[in-house]
Amino acid sequence: MCSTTSTHGDLGLTDKNGACTCSADAHGHADAVIGSTAASSVDYLVAGMTCSHCVASVTEELEALDGVEAVSVDLNAGGTSTVTVSSAAPLDADAVRAAIGEAGYSLVSA
Repeated sequence: MCSTTSTHGDLGLTDKNGACTCSADAHGHADAVIGSTAASSVDYLVAGMTCSHCVASVTEELEALDGVEAVSVDLNAGGTSTVTVSSAAPLDADAVRAAIGEAGYSLVSA
């Protein structure tokens, strides 16, 4: 937990105001978030997903791409779902499209 004397990560950051009493993950105080320099997070709109199996299939294919650190899905069953992909660096759009296609779904054109 953060406190008035806690240090955030290896950067030597200290909460001098004493306002933060959250858990480490609640506001992104974790070392991976603070120390990351080239992180990228992109939302993709995906059509056709209807259930948790769909979510798992898309997540598995995207996580197999080099550099992908996390995938989260806001499922809109039968509609357009939002898939957020976090990566160490920007991903190739064609690779993302291919991974989603491999799972059996398609990106919605912007």
